[in-house]
Amino acid sequence: MTDRRGVVVKRAEDLSPGVPYARGWNRARRSAGTLADQLVLLGLDSDFPGLVADVNVFGDGLVQLGTVSPDAAELLAQLITAGFAGELRGTMAEPPMTTQREAPAA
Repeated sequence: MTDRRGVVVKRAEDLSPGVPYARGWNRARRSAGTLADQLVLLGLDSDFPGLVADVNVFGDGLVQLGTVSPDAAELLAQLITAGFAGELRGTMAEPPMTTQREAPAA
């Protein structure tokens, strides 16, 4: 089974020659590590005990969150939403760029 991004495909349990599994897994490992670091800072690391890097049959890296409680999933969704809202507020607060150059003060 594959979604439109090719993420939900079979895990790479039997390796095929010529597929860059290590590259995909290494990228997933770095991303999982970054997420794990942030979860530790938020005190949520124990809510995601199944967080792990993986790779699919095409060599694409995957990050599995594992089985999480509904409360942990809801909290993660709220944090993501708050982050996006913060980014939007940040872009709206920036002054508009001018296209004309100001003349130097004499």
